[in-house]
Amino acid sequence: MHSEYKIEARGISKAFSVNKDYIEVLRNVSIGVKPNEFLVILGPGQCGKTTLINCMSGIMPPDSGDIFLNGEKITEPGPARGVVFQQYALFPWKSVLENVAFGLNIRGVDRKDRREVAQHYIDLVGLQGFEKSYPHHLSGGMRQRVSIARAYASDPEVLFMDEPFSALDAQTRYAMEQDILRITEQEKKTIIFITNNVEEAIYLGDRILLLTSLPGRIKREFPVEMVKPREYTDARFLDLRLAISEDTELVLDS
Repeated sequence: MHSEYKIEARGISKAFSVNKDYIEVLRNVSIGVKPNEFLVILGPGQCGKTTLINCMSGIMPPDSGDIFLNGEKITEPGPARGVVFQQYALFPWKSVLENVAFGLNIRGVDRKDRREVAQHYIDLVGLQGFEKSYPHHLSGGMRQRVSIARAYASDPEVLFMDEPFSALDAQTRYAMEQDILRITEQEKKTIIFITNNVEEAIYLGDRILLLTSLPGRIKREFPVEMVKPREYTDARFLDLRLAISEDTELVLDS
């Protein structure tokens, strides 16, 4: 089946039963993401953002609706969809090199090739010299760099990033945003990036989808028609920041 989209969600709905209560998390959400697009999904906490990417990545089945990758329906996780989680999800007993090479090892890539691929992505995220270090030796930003390198090393067709910088201090977060721009310029991927930070969404995204509070629905779409890298003080950046803030429940940083 031909599709203009790399990955597409059609009419996704999801609900959970919690302490005998029925909580509708997503309602009839449809998203199409083109090849190599950097799509940002922006919304307040508890609006279904993580549930949405869990459904789209195949980790969790929707109650209704369908997910398609390259026009083919997907019903389970697979190597074509990688996820970088908010928490680092590294193996504490494995070195940086072993963590980055983990997916390649599972796929049966021989030792020499997986070391070469892992080293390429370790270098790409700026961790050369830390190959033999363990996660407890690393800062939060460095751990998330390992997570990103591991996701890229597995060469997914679509990469999901679930608020990957939310636990970092402001300075480290900005540095990581700059790194992601550099990496995505070198390593073209279709990316779906989750955040509740308006500035981060504008800085990174080609397009922003704004979600409502529960049940999560697409409230509005904002194309970001500025060349990267972007300046926070650019008048167009500030205008878009204001437009989004006037249409969302998110609180802007002062």
